[in-house]
Amino acid sequence: MINKTIYSIFQQGSRTMFYSSLFFPKKIRNDVFICYAFVRRADDFVDKVPQNKEGFYWFKEKYEQAKYGKKTGDIVIDSFVDLEHRRSFDSIWTEAFLNSMEMDLTKKTYETLEELLNYVYGAAEVMGLYMTNILGINKDAYPYARFLGRSMQCINALRDIAEDIKLGRSYIPNDDLKEHGLKSLEYQYIKKHPENFSNLIKTHIARFCYWLETAEKGYHFMPKRYLISVKTAMDMYQWTAEQLLKNPFIVYEWKVKPLIAQIISTVFINLVNPWSMNKKNLQCLYEPSELPQIVRSL
Repeated sequence: MINKTIYSIFQQGSRTMFYSSLFFPKKIRNDVFICYAFVRRADDFVDKVPQNKEGFYWFKEKYEQAKYGKKTGDIVIDSFVDLEHRRSFDSIWTEAFLNSMEMDLTKKTYETLEELLNYVYGAAEVMGLYMTNILGINKDAYPYARFLGRSMQCINALRDIAEDIKLGRSYIPNDDLKEHGLKSLEYQYIKKHPENFSNLIKTHIARFCYWLETAEKGYHFMPKRYLISVKTAMDMYQWTAEQLLKNPFIVYEWKVKPLIAQIISTVFINLVNPWSMNKKNLQCLYEPSELPQIVRSL
């Protein structure tokens, strides 16, 4: 049975990921919970207002101690290190993850998409690599797993624009702002430039679509039993993207999240046909010939 602390951290951290993960087989589910509790705990330190720098560096130090064999007494850290060993995670992954979390303590903006993707690798793509190992999937799936994590981060960056502003940071590259004739993402400024902002959102959702379509090419590596949970999570990210596309200014009004009932009902739809791809209103934002100018690959 999963530890109550780990269960609680994951449950409070991500509605979509938590309820989607409930449908993994028990052994897989427990490891997923341990992994997400670890990354959520680190993320919570850097996302507090004000940020808890001391807490983050304590967490990082305890992880290093546990990695070299010392029991820390912290159930989240000790359980994750045990998971690392059991699932043979590459140590570079966790190093990259912690480096990205540390960047959140000091770095507030990113000039280019390329610069941002260096952060996204540790913050999100690594999660895809963790999951691939937990699910016991062939290493050939690694590139697709990275694109899956990247596409999630793309939507998170849009959904959390207002929240990130309060933290004094942004995950929308400055080059993108300039390209769309914007100087700021502050609401008082954006409401004077609604068309520019809508086009910015549209461009980012086009990236999301392209990255997700690339990730979906790796779905065939997953057994149906696992794909149900993974695809449910991504369907919810697509739903979030649809809401942002319909009303870009919603990011300044509330944090877009699917209802629990919506997640559960999507699970049952995917039980019937998890391989179906449903882009709805996200298709054809741009012609395929335009995508290379909009998107950067690995």
